Amino acid sequence: MTEQQLREQEFQIARYRRLEREVTDPLAVCLLHSIIEELEAELRRDRPDWHGLRD
Repeated sequence: MTEQQLREQEFQIARYRRLEREVTDPLAVCLLHSIIEELEAELRRDRPDWHGLRD
């Protein structure tokens, strides 16, 4: 991934985290959490020094 793509992925993760906090439907929260985990795993694979920041 290019540096720009990595930044976009980080932005997307942050966006999904915000949604996860705002949603009230338990199924939606679970699905968003799964999406976040997958995106973070992909980012860690492409950028091993990335640890992410939890809000």
